[in-house]
Amino acid sequence: MPQLAPETAADFFLTDGGLETSLIFLQGIDLPEFAAFRLVETTDGRAALRRYYAPYVDLARRERRGLVLDTPTWRASADWGASLGYEAAQVAAVNRQAVTFVAEIAAECPDVVTVLNGVIGPRGDGYVTGSEMTLEESAEFHSLQARAFAGAGADMVTAVTMTYPEEAAGVALAARAAGLPAAIGVTVETDGRLPTGMPLAEAVAAVESLSGGSPAYLMLNCAHPSHLEAGLVAGAPWLQRIKAIRANASRLSHAELDESETVERGDVAELAGDYVRLRELLTDLRVVGGCCGTDDEHVAAIAAALSTVGR
Repeated sequence: MPQLAPETAADFFLTDGGLETSLIFLQGIDLPEFAAFRLVETTDGRAALRRYYAPYVDLARRERRGLVLDTPTWRASADWGASLGYEAAQVAAVNRQAVTFVAEIAAECPDVVTVLNGVIGPRGDGYVTGSEMTLEESAEFHSLQARAFAGAGADMVTAVTMTYPEEAAGVALAARAAGLPAAIGVTVETDGRLPTGMPLAEAVAAVESLSGGSPAYLMLNCAHPSHLEAGLVAGAPWLQRIKAIRANASRLSHAELDESETVERGDVAELAGDYVRLRELLTDLRVVGGCCGTDDEHVAAIAAALSTVGR
């Protein structure tokens, strides 16, 4: 079927859930540094990834919805790659390989509208900001992945779990330079503010300003819906730019999740209901899925709940 941009589709697209937490806690796979990208390099690793993606493809088929098919590349940047012994050329190569891998999955389900989505994670931890880059430094740093995705035929780029505006906007600029549309995702703490303490409304405005409004849409991810709600202002015009939600299953804070030795799946039905409530605030919501602790059961419940309220 022809490909569609999620933000222009008639109804919402689905994504997968928490890839890394599912691989670690549900499949028992060791992922040093949460680096799932290494799995595309081995036969066993690709088989594990196929087991992970299969139920989401089946769900999209059953629900007759499009699927944003993520590459497993949240940690496949130059710094994280170097920490695992990869040189820059090898990092670029594994990003291209990841796109080829998800393209193979898409080719096997021609009855499902799929979007090949190159995932870019933060240069740092994802929960803690640490040292910050300038806009220009971020654009340069993230250009390695953006160029690799474009060269391998990805349809778009998504920045996931960004913690401050300069890095987030830099990904958008890197994607634009590579000729790809970008979705820009930020995370918040339990108070609805970014890990830097910046209010969400201010962060959205900063990303838009720094990037020249270039993102296709903005996303909120890696926090429980109750944490996301804390930063939203009903009726605010900037909410129209937030078209994707990928929430955590658990109400625990980032610090508490970092300490957890088990998967925090939360309450599946409650999470689905939370998405319905978020949909009342985010009236142009187009993409829904999960993040840490979620799996296909969560995403199926979210899809079913949202189907009852329509667009």
